[in-house]
Amino acid sequence: MDDSELLFMPATQAAALIRRRRLSPVELTQAMLAAIDREQPRLNCFVTVLHEQAMDSARRAEQAVMEGAALGPLHGVPLHIKDQVDTADVLTTHGSAIFASNVPTRDDATAARLKAAGGILVGKTTMPEFGHKGLTDGPSFGTTRNPWDLSRTTGGSSGGAAAAVAAGLGPLGLGTDGAGSVRIPAACCGIVGLKATLGSVPWEASADTFANNVYAGPMTRTVSDAAVMLSVIAGPSERDAQSLRGPGIAPLPPGLVGGDLHGLRVGYIARACNAKVQAEMADNTLASLDALSARGAFVEEVTDAIDWMEFPGRIMYQAGFFVSCTPHLAQWHNQMDPVLLAFMERGAGFSLTQFREAQFARTQLFRTIQGLFSRYDVLVTPTLTRTALPADFDAADGQIEIEGELCGITRQGWSSYMYPFNLTGHPALTIPSGFAKDGLPTAVQLVGPWGTDMSLLRLGAILEQDRPWAQHRPPSA
Repeated sequence: MDDSELLFMPATQAAALIRRRRLSPVELTQAMLAAIDREQPRLNCFVTVLHEQAMDSARRAEQAVMEGAALGPLHGVPLHIKDQVDTADVLTTHGSAIFASNVPTRDDATAARLKAAGGILVGKTTMPEFGHKGLTDGPSFGTTRNPWDLSRTTGGSSGGAAAAVAAGLGPLGLGTDGAGSVRIPAACCGIVGLKATLGSVPWEASADTFANNVYAGPMTRTVSDAAVMLSVIAGPSERDAQSLRGPGIAPLPPGLVGGDLHGLRVGYIARACNAKVQAEMADNTLASLDALSARGAFVEEVTDAIDWMEFPGRIMYQAGFFVSCTPHLAQWHNQMDPVLLAFMERGAGFSLTQFREAQFARTQLFRTIQGLFSRYDVLVTPTLTRTALPADFDAADGQIEIEGELCGITRQGWSSYMYPFNLTGHPALTIPSGFAKDGLPTAVQLVGPWGTDMSLLRLGAILEQDRPWAQHRPPSA
């Protein structure tokens, strides 16, 4: 195999070839590390690259194969983890100078499970400081660039993972999603991203596990890879209350086992709190809906008036950063991201009454979405309102422009379909839907009832079959 075949091979295929002794984990890991070294100066998607550790792991993985040992589902497959997730004895900076020397002593549950499944950690990927915005740049590491167009953002906050997966620098990326931070960059970079049901995948780093809205999730080029990765990282952790009381992941319903979708009820949400959608993003979403209809699904537009609680959601989001980051201000103010500082300043201005009212609005939004699922089996939206923003976009006050019209700040005008489902806990999957005239990927989002993660992945796999995307590769250096 040439390097291109190795780099863009799905994880499921690589793992199968390794089990059959037709692919060497050492060869695969060497190729991946060499590609990372080539692309890192151009894309800047890694904070840490683990050359020696990864090769040691690859040699042990190869020895296990030769000895006939029991092998996990990801045995010998390179992967990377967002720099927000604790990894034992590996630098974990959270995108911040404050944690520039932070080396955890234990793995987060998700990292531990990926390693136990045989995955080979090749590095930690970039993120904005504490994951505060939907672009990936910061004073500590610079700007991470979209492999499809270096002038555009990767999205954020799991932007390094998305760029790496899209560019063939590891088929599996673990990201986190607090207001779209898996799905935004996945959409910008043309890959698959899943925010699972609240509690199905533990998030041990949450400062408030009882009111958590942050999720760890897979970022991959294929739906099958996302499904396997989800099966590895899902399950309760005693450190995460939501995972202890989570619904778990329901088995695939019989109606989705085949390709006949008669009986599937699809609700199309054309707008959330946004005023406009780029024509190609809307057209490619409708094309995805047409593909479901062609297999028998019943599709109709959701016309219900929904309070998407953008401002109350912003209150909780920015107030949270004010509370969590204020202890660092005295020492680190001059080295913190100006956008994070702006969010903190705004968060400080909200009252306790406003915060509690926002929490009440979260419950109301949950009940509203639950009501939709009494009529529909799945909801479909564009993932974003337009393709990737300029890499230097002002995430604090910049106005989203769509076809010459200014449409508000990012939460209002760009990622309006994202944050609501962090708040409601429903699973949400983004998959590529095509390309826009600017050459950048577009994406469609599927949202389901709690626990229906595998149903979403099955529908994603059907769309992947009918409207394939993984054959497309961004330009290389």
